[in-house]
Amino acid sequence: MTAPDPNAAFPLAGYNRLCFLKNVVHHPQISVGDYTYYDDFETVENFLRQVRYLFDFTGDCLRIGKFCMIASGVEFIMNGANHLTGAVSAYPFAVFGHDWQGAMAGKAYPTKGDTVIGNDVWLGYRAAIMPGITIGDGAIVGAYSVVTRDVPPYSVVGGNPAQLLRPRFEAATVQRLLALRWWDWPTAKITRYAGLLTGDVHTFLNEAESSVD
Repeated sequence: MTAPDPNAAFPLAGYNRLCFLKNVVHHPQISVGDYTYYDDFETVENFLRQVRYLFDFTGDCLRIGKFCMIASGVEFIMNGANHLTGAVSAYPFAVFGHDWQGAMAGKAYPTKGDTVIGNDVWLGYRAAIMPGITIGDGAIVGAYSVVTRDVPPYSVVGGNPAQLLRPRFEAATVQRLLALRWWDWPTAKITRYAGLLTGDVHTFLNEAESSVD
């Protein structure tokens, strides 16, 4: 049994608008897991342009898990977009130097930490993810959504701001899926279970939990 090569930049022969993202994006503040793909209507080079305000001096990172599905136009807004909100003015005086360069002495721009996308997450067309958000494993974010707060595992969210639309499965089933962490299995085992992974959740769980391999 064979599986796609996770180290292939373009896994679909003759089609270069879908990539296994980890092989295309090389940035010290971005990490991507195996088999996560990005599909773009124009060019996969657009992905880095969609990670907005990612600066080395902010120190935040974008961490994306395995087997994620990222549609064209998805944006990640990073902490470099933040301004002071509790001050008299939110204007970034110090950025422009001259006699304004000391305006931030003893102060720091707000940060919400790393942006973390779990495993098996589907980010729909032109969704926007705000700084410091964590999206749980198995979650689905609808097209054009603006995600301003953390998304629970195996939930479906949508809208602006994104709201919980429904859980994908009942709570006990979600806990069983999170315990299995199928995305961390060896590729050969994932390949054997691929048909079940695209079928009924209870059939998959019962088979996987009773397996000895």
